[in-house]
Amino acid sequence: MPRMRKTYTASDKAKIALEALKGDITLNELTAKYQVHGTQINAWKRRLKEHVSEIFKDGRSKEDHSKEALIEDLYKKVGQLQLEIDWLKKKSELFN
Repeated sequence: MPRMRKTYTASDKAKIALEALKGDITLNELTAKYQVHGTQINAWKRRLKEHVSEIFKDGRSKEDHSKEALIEDLYKKVGQLQLEIDWLKKKSELFN
Protein backbone atom coordinates (compact mmCIF):
# COMPACT_ATOMS: atom_id res chain seq x y z
CA MET A 1 0.00 0.00 0.00
CA PRO A 2 1.35 3.45 -0.88
CA ARG A 3 2.19 5.73 1.96
CA MET A 4 -0.11 8.76 2.27
CA ARG A 5 1.52 12.15 2.32
CA LYS A 6 0.92 14.18 5.46
CA THR A 7 -0.68 17.57 4.96
CA TYR A 8 -0.30 20.56 7.25
CA THR A 9 -2.79 23.33 7.84
CA ALA A 10 -1.80 26.94 7.37
CA SER A 11 -1.80 27.49 11.12
CA ASP A 12 0.54 24.51 11.63
CA LYS A 13 2.90 25.84 8.98
CA ALA A 14 2.84 29.30 10.54
CA LYS A 15 3.53 27.92 14.01
CA ILE A 16 6.46 25.83 12.82
CA ALA A 17 7.86 28.69 10.73
CA LEU A 18 7.60 31.09 13.67
CA GLU A 19 9.45 28.68 15.92
CA ALA A 20 12.16 28.34 13.29
CA LEU A 21 12.32 32.10 12.92
CA LYS A 22 12.71 32.62 16.67
CA GLY A 23 15.80 30.44 16.70
CA ASP A 24 15.25 29.10 20.23
CA ILE A 25 15.20 25.54 18.92
CA THR A 26 17.60 24.12 16.34
CA LEU A 27 16.40 22.90 12.98
CA ASN A 28 17.16 19.30 13.95
CA GLU A 29 15.02 19.64 17.07
CA LEU A 30 12.17 21.08 15.03
CA THR A 31 12.31 18.26 12.50
CA ALA A 32 12.20 15.70 15.28
CA LYS A 33 9.42 17.52 17.14
CA TYR A 34 7.07 18.01 14.15
CA GLN A 35 8.26 15.21 11.83
CA VAL A 36 8.84 17.68 8.99
CA HIS A 37 11.89 17.73 6.75
CA GLY A 38 14.35 20.55 7.39
CA THR A 39 14.17 21.92 3.85
CA GLN A 40 10.40 22.17 4.17
CA ILE A 41 10.74 24.12 7.43
CA ASN A 42 13.27 26.44 5.78
CA ALA A 43 10.88 26.97 2.85
CA TRP A 44 8.02 27.89 5.22
CA LYS A 45 10.35 30.17 7.16
CA ARG A 46 11.49 31.93 3.96
CA ARG A 47 7.89 32.30 2.82
CA LEU A 48 6.93 33.78 6.18
CA LYS A 49 9.73 36.34 5.96
CA GLU A 50 8.74 37.33 2.41
CA HIS A 51 5.03 37.74 3.06
CA VAL A 52 4.86 39.00 6.64
CA SER A 53 4.59 42.61 5.48
CA GLU A 54 1.31 41.82 3.70
CA ILE A 55 -0.35 41.30 7.07
CA PHE A 56 0.17 44.92 8.01
CA LYS A 57 -0.71 46.51 4.67
CA ASP A 58 -3.34 49.19 4.75
CA GLY A 59 -6.37 47.82 2.94
CA ARG A 60 -7.61 51.27 2.02
CA SER A 61 -4.84 51.86 -0.50
CA LYS A 62 -5.81 48.73 -2.42
CA GLU A 63 -9.44 49.84 -2.35
CA ASP A 64 -8.53 53.28 -3.68
CA HIS A 65 -6.50 51.72 -6.47
CA SER A 66 -9.36 49.45 -7.48
CA LYS A 67 -11.77 52.41 -7.54
CA GLU A 68 -9.39 54.37 -9.75
CA ALA A 69 -9.04 51.40 -12.09
CA LEU A 70 -12.82 51.03 -12.26
CA ILE A 71 -13.30 54.72 -13.04
CA GLU A 72 -10.64 54.56 -15.75
CA ASP A 73 -12.29 51.49 -17.26
CA LEU A 74 -15.69 53.18 -17.25
CA TYR A 75 -14.28 56.28 -18.97
CA LYS A 76 -12.79 54.04 -21.67
CA LYS A 77 -16.16 52.37 -22.21
CA VAL A 78 -17.97 55.72 -22.39
CA GLY A 79 -15.43 56.94 -24.95
CA GLN A 80 -15.81 53.78 -27.01
CA LEU A 81 -19.61 54.05 -26.95
CA GLN A 82 -19.46 57.71 -27.96
CA LEU A 83 -17.22 56.78 -30.86
CA GLU A 84 -19.67 54.08 -31.98
CA ILE A 85 -22.62 56.49 -31.73
CA ASP A 86 -20.82 59.06 -33.89
CA TRP A 87 -20.00 56.37 -36.46
CA LEU A 88 -23.61 55.17 -36.56
CA LYS A 89 -24.85 58.74 -37.01
CA LYS A 90 -22.57 59.18 -40.02
CA LYS A 91 -23.71 55.89 -41.52
CA SER A 92 -27.38 56.70 -40.98
CA GLU A 93 -26.96 60.02 -42.85
CA LEU A 94 -25.94 58.08 -45.96
CA PHE A 95 -29.32 56.35 -46.05
CA ASN A 96 -31.37 59.54 -45.63
